[in-house]
Amino acid sequence: MIPPAAERRSGAAPVSVRPLGEADLDRADEICGLAFGTFLGAPDPFGTVDYVRTRWAAAPQAAFAATVEGEVVGSNFATGWGSVGFFGPLTVRPDLWDQGIGRRLMEPVMDCFDAWGNRHLGLFTFAHSPKHLELYRRYGFWPRFLTAIMKKQVTGGAAVPGRVLYGELPAAGRPDALSLCRALTGAVYEGLSLEREIVAAHAQGLGDTILLHGAGSELDGLAVCHCGAGSEAGTDVCFVKFGAVRPGPDAADRFERLLDACERLAAERGLGQLDAGVNLGRPDAYRRMADRGFRTWLQGVTMHRPNEPGYSHPGAYVIDDWR
Repeated sequence: MIPPAAERRSGAAPVSVRPLGEADLDRADEICGLAFGTFLGAPDPFGTVDYVRTRWAAAPQAAFAATVEGEVVGSNFATGWGSVGFFGPLTVRPDLWDQGIGRRLMEPVMDCFDAWGNRHLGLFTFAHSPKHLELYRRYGFWPRFLTAIMKKQVTGGAAVPGRVLYGELPAAGRPDALSLCRALTGAVYEGLSLEREIVAAHAQGLGDTILLHGAGSELDGLAVCHCGAGSEAGTDVCFVKFGAVRPGPDAADRFERLLDACERLAAERGLGQLDAGVNLGRPDAYRRMADRGFRTWLQGVTMHRPNEPGYSHPGAYVIDDWR
């Protein structure tokens, strides 16, 4: 998937790019926190949130390291959701910023997307940073709507009829459940599939996936949730990495039920905060979350290739962010 590493000059030292190995994870995680902390002016921006190990474990063939004189100085991760692909976090050691290492780390990720045949590509970045926007524009990505990363305090939540957890299904029943999930996400956007995230969350013990059944044979909704420290949620947090309901009539009502089910899961796990991202190209979904008490604590812009909305349009009731 990645061609033989070609060395180029970056400042005084040659830079190579290679697959990220398990032995590199501690250093890559350290650089990830240092890079974001330096940019944001925060000494510990992630705390117990883990992006590096979770994404490497989900797809080690899509994780890449930049090295200088054999030392890891940056990393990047590609994620494939069927027809949709996104990448990140892309991080470089701060003392080596602005030396072209970010561009080097983009090359194997774009090769991944080509190999996977993703039709719609994206990323989440800082809306106020011209440097970030210009880097990604070089690869055909264009900024569209803001994405609000929101949070609310968990207040309990009643039982939700039709809610089943993927992790509680017998192994023999999981392939059928994944098929139902593909049908739902494919109705939201052709070819969109969250199978990778559902399986990874279960296999790594990161949380669970809510399956929301309705009156018929189709799913009404699904939500891939990370729970607690060591996942992408962090201590005392339930993070909805992706959630969606079946489009069409009554989609808004299904969305309200899905939010109920997410809060219920957080309460069951003893977690005090529920985090969820929503693109502002989905205004009714955003409004309904705000009406429930969700408040934005981080805001960024999604960039898309091609310059099209994908599944971020007013008729979509989807929770996600491409951090």
